[in-house]
Amino acid sequence: MRRICVILLISLILSSAVFAEDEATPVLSYYEVKPSLVANLASGGKYIRTDIQLMTQDQGFKEVLELHGPAIRHTLLLLLSEQDGKTIKTPDGKETLRKQALESVRKLMQELTDLDSLQALFFTTFFVQ
Repeated sequence: MRRICVILLISLILSSAVFAEDEATPVLSYYEVKPSLVANLASGGKYIRTDIQLMTQDQGFKEVLELHGPAIRHTLLLLLSEQDGKTIKTPDGKETLRKQALESVRKLMQELTDLDSLQALFFTTFFVQ
């Protein structure tokens, strides 16, 4: 009987450790900026069309992103319209723009919510003409 109690106790301890580990594992969420962003370029091309996804590990922050979707779109459209098409067609230009866009959205969210749970920004389509 004592042996069974010890085995049950060990099983309980191990199972609670497994559940605690699952709770600590971050779950990634993506917020899709919809519809596609289309903006006239400042120079070096006519326009850009892109789709953007924002990544967070905080499900509650994803809801905040959804709430402030119009402000996020506005900020990104202004940034895109300042770009030179020749520059953003290059891999380095795209990466620089991606970093600028991420920083712009982070700054906006900080101003609006005092929260900064944005992990990354990804272009899922990118077309410059």
